[in-house]
Amino acid sequence: MAPMALLAIAKTGWSLVPRARSGSALRPCLSAVHRPGRRQPFASTAAPARSRAPASAPDGAAARIKGIAPFTPTATSVCRYIRRPLSLAPACGARSFASTSADRRSADADARTGGAETQLQYGPFIGRLPPSVRPYLYLTRIDKPIGTWLLYWPCVWGISMAAFNTGMPIGSMATMLALFGTGAVVMRGAGCTINDMWDERFDKMVARTKTRPIASGAITRPKALAFLGAQLAAGLAVLVQLNPYTIVFCLGSMPLVVMYPFMKRITYWPQLVLGLAYNWGALAGWSAVAGSIDWTVALPLYAAGVSWTLVYDTIYGHQDKRDDIVVGVKSTSLLFADRTKAVLSGFSASTIGLICLSGYMNGQGMPFYAAVLGAGTAHLVWQLRKVNIDDPSVCWSVFKSNTWFGAIVFGAILADLA
Repeated sequence: MAPMALLAIAKTGWSLVPRARSGSALRPCLSAVHRPGRRQPFASTAAPARSRAPASAPDGAAARIKGIAPFTPTATSVCRYIRRPLSLAPACGARSFASTSADRRSADADARTGGAETQLQYGPFIGRLPPSVRPYLYLTRIDKPIGTWLLYWPCVWGISMAAFNTGMPIGSMATMLALFGTGAVVMRGAGCTINDMWDERFDKMVARTKTRPIASGAITRPKALAFLGAQLAAGLAVLVQLNPYTIVFCLGSMPLVVMYPFMKRITYWPQLVLGLAYNWGALAGWSAVAGSIDWTVALPLYAAGVSWTLVYDTIYGHQDKRDDIVVGVKSTSLLFADRTKAVLSGFSASTIGLICLSGYMNGQGMPFYAAVLGAGTAHLVWQLRKVNIDDPSVCWSVFKSNTWFGAIVFGAILADLA
């Protein structure tokens, strides 16, 4: 029966959607073949009721399928069937098509508005502040200080190791740490503004980021640009408190800060660029104390920070990997995929090794190595064992735990200063 039905369709050259009786659920979707150049009509997506005659049934059994007349193939019809170009397409119901179009219109509306209602759901800290400043503080992620800590810890490492090397008084070191802490808060916020201005279109399409102030429309781009100018001015006010060498050196990090959001569009290694920018403070912290950079100590420390960033930001990126695939954003999370834990084990080992090398070149003592090799290694091993790259909540929790690794390394340096 089936070959003859196909030949009947080929003979007519039209899509055949057999008619069902009024009120019946029988709407077989046999339309896959249609005349070239004609738009194929949509059929219902309801599962077709199959009516199949027994193999032994006579040729006239085809007539039992409503709307299809018996047809005896001829040489002419077979030739027409062979010569006629066929276009195969899945049948799609009008109701399904309308539903899909409505879903797309809804998604487009969400992308344009970013969810005006949800963007007002600030955390308890920001929610207590005046409404006019809430979107700007939300833009700086001040309610999520983990990003500031991860920017600050390399600065702390560089300052404390330089203080150990130069014999800087603890009070002076504390003042320098406070100055860099202020700079970390300001510049992390500026980095978030730059990132959100670059990624506005992508943020609208990702569930976790579509309520960010710029993507949601709570802050317009001109206002965001003006706010960025104020942030950079505040950062400059902190920077000019340092020595001239460090001022010039710190300005060299700005191209990396601006470049990072763009890198996720062209390479699977944007986390490497983030690491180069985020750990600049390890070099700047050393130069702020010593007036110059001892590259034999500071460079391994900087490289350790970059390797560490590849660990924690790859874990962070697994939160959005499904949306990133749809949007077209690249990351080491997508690059490493199921090999993430194995690859990050290598970067974790590099982090520990490079910190120890920096300590060796700086003349650190046994308390330093005991803390780094013991507690530092234990923490990195723990987080790789705990993380579930397919569970965003676990990825976020493990990512945040990296602030303790930064504190462990700082504690190791302080142990030698005591």
